[in-house]
Amino acid sequence: MRINKHRARLISFTASVLLGVIYSDAYADETAKQPIENAQPNIVIIFADDMGYGDIQAYNPASKIATPNLNKMAEQGVSFTDAHSSSAVCTPSRYSLLTGRYAWRTHLKRGVLRGHSPALIESDRTTIASMLKSQGYNTIAVGKWHVGIGYAETDYWSQLTRGPNSVGFDYFYGIAASLDMEPYVFIENETLATPLTGKIVEASQFRRNDGAGFWRKGLIGEGFDHQNVLPTLTQKALEQIQLASQSADKKPFFLYYALPAPHTPWLPSKASRGKSAAGHYGDFVMDVDNLVGQVNEQLKHLGIADNTIVIYSSDNGAHWTDNDKQKYHHYANGKLRGQKADIHEGGHRVPLIINWPHKFVAGKVSSSLVVLNDLLATVASITGADVEQLDNLDSVDFSSELTSTQTTNYQRGAVIHHSHRGLFAIRKGDWKLIEGEGSGGFTRVKPDGQAMQLYNLKEDPAETTNLFEKRPDIAKQLLVELQEIRSRR
Repeated sequence: MRINKHRARLISFTASVLLGVIYSDAYADETAKQPIENAQPNIVIIFADDMGYGDIQAYNPASKIATPNLNKMAEQGVSFTDAHSSSAVCTPSRYSLLTGRYAWRTHLKRGVLRGHSPALIESDRTTIASMLKSQGYNTIAVGKWHVGIGYAETDYWSQLTRGPNSVGFDYFYGIAASLDMEPYVFIENETLATPLTGKIVEASQFRRNDGAGFWRKGLIGEGFDHQNVLPTLTQKALEQIQLASQSADKKPFFLYYALPAPHTPWLPSKASRGKSAAGHYGDFVMDVDNLVGQVNEQLKHLGIADNTIVIYSSDNGAHWTDNDKQKYHHYANGKLRGQKADIHEGGHRVPLIINWPHKFVAGKVSSSLVVLNDLLATVASITGADVEQLDNLDSVDFSSELTSTQTTNYQRGAVIHHSHRGLFAIRKGDWKLIEGEGSGGFTRVKPDGQAMQLYNLKEDPAETTNLFEKRPDIAKQLLVELQEIRSRR
């Protein structure tokens, strides 16, 4: 990774837990950035699926995966080391990113939706797309939706109402849910781009030279090929960027590109196959890094990079087991405890890199606590949208962290974490209280006899020592605040 002389020195952030080597605030662009008000830049969110905190070399120099394009984004933008998805699984975290609210406030109290599930986003709910559309933006969604479409009785031979178009997106092209969930079809707006013929693909569990993972039995559209989904979606995203940038109405655009990768099935391209030292998963992550480069190159080619905010993050931690760590000596979630679905940090602490050339600080590393719900309030602040009239948002503006070379007085307050099985945790400052035993997700944990879990993440970021019985005062305070936040509507 090449860096200029002003950022030649690297530092470690909380070395005892990894959390990697990234650029220090002290070596960021020394030019003071002024607050940005009522600007209308283009906005691109690239939202990975199941990519871990420790996959990107800029976060973890020991990563066994080459990520030059994400490294470059970190060098040129603001990287957050304490950013979290609202949930350790994907449907609720996607709902939260789009609406600025925790998904457990809906009927979805645990788990995820399926490809045939009805719409989760309420018909009258403001989303980041509808907010930007009201600000004059052309709004585009490409990729994995996975927050439900239509009603309970909707079938895929009919018009697919209550999808992305109904919550603020002018255009949508993508898939209904994860790449391992049927129906296996491409959807364009409210119709099928790959018509169903009644053909059923059998469930597939495989591990071979060109991929690993599984998909479920179900309906498959004409010509649908799992291997080609990621490149097809990337090409569509690049086309939409070009169309939006050259539109006659000269509107700014918002692109939400929700990747189906590196979620299983791991299906790396021929170009990436065998190139990482972390198996098919690592090769697939290289494909993700490559498409990040393609998007940024497209923005430069069209001459709009300087007027475009690019945001990169992931919907939750990597699905990466102890066996995977031992086999590859790669720590996809850093040395954080747990993995996707778990309430521990590896389940929901995610990379977050935000870049706007000449506007946001280059090379800054922020240790401020943020949750991806906060993107709605932050984007609203930048574009001048009024969200104060919206009731009960779980979203806080952190734009000051993007424009100041120093740590600001930004205070997030408490963040609520949620696991696959519905286990809650509250994080405030250095302290994290988990309201129960175990992981609440995929990882089996031997009970330690304490009713809850309390960790000081400053001293113990790997969550090795449960202080619940030793610090009942802290636990009580956090439990009261957790209950108060949950009681809000």
